[in-house]
Amino acid sequence: MTKLKEDQVIKVGMADWKTAEAPEKLRTSGLGSCVGVVIYEESRKIAAMAHIMLPDSSMAGSRSLQRAKFADTALEDVLDWFQEKGCRCQRLQAKLAGGAQMFSFTEGSEMMRIGPRNSEAVKAVLKQKGIPVKGEDIGGSKGRTIEFNIMDSSLFIRTVSQGKTII
Repeated sequence: MTKLKEDQVIKVGMADWKTAEAPEKLRTSGLGSCVGVVIYEESRKIAAMAHIMLPDSSMAGSRSLQRAKFADTALEDVLDWFQEKGCRCQRLQAKLAGGAQMFSFTEGSEMMRIGPRNSEAVKAVLKQKGIPVKGEDIGGSKGRTIEFNIMDSSLFIRTVSQGKTII
């Protein structure tokens, strides 16, 4: 027996992004320093989720670029998808989770602040594009799993050892 579309959860892997439309849901897990970004158009009931590992594609150097891994290129691709669907940035909204500081480092170790830098990079792109952040669960030192329900635009967040919240 095949699952009904209402039950379908589309899983987004690390350094990946996927799209869905209601009544589907989007889920990603393993958000430590990574940031899970959901961009959605509420009226059309469509959404995209990206699991971002690093803040800036310039970190890739000369290696082959995995665009979904970086905040700048992943969000550029997601926004291109929305544009292809006929959406304008003014109608899009976002929700974020993750960006934890998973390990302690000595002060002045800016390169090791991956979680906070990921969060800052995502917010900078969204601000530049005029996309409001309608909810966030960012920072701390615990991992998260998130699931976005396109039907009501709710983001369910399960944080390791801290329980569940919905934004």
